[in-house]
Amino acid sequence: MNPNNLRYSKNHEWISIPNEKNQSYVGITFFAQNELGDIVYLDVDSSIIGKKLKIENTFGTIEAVKTVSDLFMPVSGLILEINKKLLSKPELINKNSYHEGWILRIKILHMKEYDQLMFSEEYQKYIQGSK
Repeated sequence: MNPNNLRYSKNHEWISIPNEKNQSYVGITFFAQNELGDIVYLDVDSSIIGKKLKIENTFGTIEAVKTVSDLFMPVSGLILEINKKLLSKPELINKNSYHEGWILRIKILHMKEYDQLMFSEEYQKYIQGSK
């Protein structure tokens, strides 16, 4: 269920393998969106584009029918893009959290932080332990 080509944070964000420019996509995991339920609103302020955020900084909130949850940076990064589709269709995160449901495109600032994130198998054990 958790793609092997991604890394995972303890806050249930995923990040893609960086390209040659250290650029990656960030989103929330299937587990996270499933726990939240039907997502109705995503609040990520466009003023963060071009800014550097540190690991575990909040970059927005996600609202489901019953709850609101903060979104955290899995690594320190320069914010390059917000997935504009999600602003009008946040339910894409429920439909496909690993593809169309990506939230940010970033440039990773410290690859050491990326290297410390969990692989798919580690993340699966982590979420099984939290149930």
